[in-house]
Amino acid sequence: MLNKNLNKDQYYMNIAREVARKSKCYRRAMGAVIVRNDQIISTGYVGAIRKGKDCFEHSFCLRTRLGIPHGHRYELCRSVHAEQNAIINAARAGVSLLGGDMYIFGMDPVERKKVDALPCFICKKMIINAGLAMVVSSTKTGGVRKFRVEAWTHDWQIHDIIEDKDTYGKDQKVLSEKEIDQNIAKLHKQDSLNDHENEKKQKKTSDRSFRRETFGQGDRSRVFSG
Repeated sequence: MLNKNLNKDQYYMNIAREVARKSKCYRRAMGAVIVRNDQIISTGYVGAIRKGKDCFEHSFCLRTRLGIPHGHRYELCRSVHAEQNAIINAARAGVSLLGGDMYIFGMDPVERKKVDALPCFICKKMIINAGLAMVVSSTKTGGVRKFRVEAWTHDWQIHDIIEDKDTYGKDQKVLSEKEIDQNIAKLHKQDSLNDHENEKKQKKTSDRSFRRETFGQGDRSRVFSG
């Protein structure tokens, strides 16, 4: 059905929403679309590195297992963010982003609710350095928020980065380094136990296979010797 009242922001945000459906993340479905001169030049969604195993293939979210809240400690994440992938994909294609706009759509895939699709600190820095002009983010209420990228740069010239109010995960409780290290140690211990159990199962399987092969060879030798 045609929608004659669909404006450009809605049009590009709808495309970002479709891109988000390809996300490989238990926590967030995020899609990013970069537009320049009213033309889509790149898209990106949340997912593991190229040819890497994503969280769906691992069957669990590493960050949830470690108790890390949204918006923090992204070095402990298997995925590359939608905004980052959109910028990277443009670079791989040799396309300039200078003066372009980025549309970001976000949703909680578990609760099926829209979220405030604000970029994290890492993504904001990449957006600034890529030379984008505007960021349009979807909100949990179904609307959009527009940000001039040069305003982010100006704000960080006056205030420190940690004072940024418009960053994803700003309202989340931050875990201490000690708490995260303890969770990592627990995960390593559980992985070691799982590896040990798998080795035991493989050994039992190998032993059974060896016995079957040995018995079969002995049985055949008796038949041929007669």
